[in-house]
Amino acid sequence: MAVGLKIPKSIGGTAMSMTGKCLCGAVSFTAESVKRETHACHCGMCRRWAGSPLFGVSVGKVEFDGDDNIAVYVSSDWAERGFCKNCGTNLFYRLRQTGDHILLAGSFDDQAELPLVGEIYIDQKPPGYEFAGDHPRQTEKEFLASIGMA
Repeated sequence: MAVGLKIPKSIGGTAMSMTGKCLCGAVSFTAESVKRETHACHCGMCRRWAGSPLFGVSVGKVEFDGDDNIAVYVSSDWAERGFCKNCGTNLFYRLRQTGDHILLAGSFDDQAELPLVGEIYIDQKPPGYEFAGDHPRQTEKEFLASIGMA
């Protein structure tokens, strides 16, 4: 998410409500209008933060319980990243201007409904792994063009 914009939502998937939590359970959430799809971001910032590609899920709305246990790191002029103060679980990427959330796929209670449907910043992906599947893979330039930033 190096540019701080939404992961593309155009691939499909039925929106639904889902729950999740951090590793220690100090923070839980209910997300509404969850897109039934996961996108992987290979940009250097996401990889450093997540320890791997960021597997993000777009949601329309999210309510947190235990939000006093959430720490927020402002990672750029346009975005911030939230995590549990107790256990360190990365929870979300949030656009500062709009408040839109991308939740980390691993924080959802039921991940069976969240297939990988796209990858961005594929040109920044290190050579040590590949994801199977026939889904769109965009370079930084292609992704920025697709959102009108190139």
